Amino acid sequence: MSEALNYWPLLGVAWVVVGFVLRMNPVIVVVSAGLVSGIAADKTIPELLALLGESFVSNRALLMFVMTLPTIGLLERAGLREHALRWIAQLRGLTLARLLTGYLALRQGLSTVGLIDIAGHAQTVRPLLAPMAESAAEKPHGTLPRDEIQRVHALAAATDNVGRFFGEDVFLAFGAVLLIQGFYAEHGIALEPLQIALWAIPTAIAAFVIHAVRIVLFQRALDRRAAFAPERADAVD
Repeated sequence: MSEALNYWPLLGVAWVVVGFVLRMNPVIVVVSAGLVSGIAADKTIPELLALLGESFVSNRALLMFVMTLPTIGLLERAGLREHALRWIAQLRGLTLARLLTGYLALRQGLSTVGLIDIAGHAQTVRPLLAPMAESAAEKPHGTLPRDEIQRVHALAAATDNVGRFFGEDVFLAFGAVLLIQGFYAEHGIALEPLQIALWAIPTAIAAFVIHAVRIVLFQRALDRRAAFAPERADAVD
């Protein structure tokens, strides 16, 4: 007869829920929940401390994300967004479609060689790409309404997502490629990572073409809405 399962360690989950509901400090909640679950699982205090230390050391690279936020904040306080807006306004031939399509190609190309975290929403989209896209969209039309600006920002974020997620599958050492290889190996099918990555290339190309077309269609729709806005305002008056 199998031993009865010990459900007491699940108290840590309830501890996290209660802590977040009460709006307590997330770090204190998570660490204390780990201690509660460990004690409920009959772990000693030295064992728990050793486990916490090992987890911290093995995941210390995550601290880079913590350092990113204040760095971006300081750059924005120094006028990074304003400089990006002025710089794009000075480039006459640069349109919203050309800007985002170029960024899509760059993001996807870097992801295919494993440089996934060299750009992203926090590092690139919010402080640079979003204001640059906003400036490129406003060049032919002037100041846009807030809802249109939000659409432009959303498209910039979506461009980063498409470039990363459909580019990283081509990289041989990406976790998803190795996961696919392991799945097929468990079912008796031997595949090399290179074979899996090569089959991801047509998907990456298709994703690039489809999203580039979406960007062009978005700009055309934006041009139509901006051209119709004065007529609509006059009709209301």
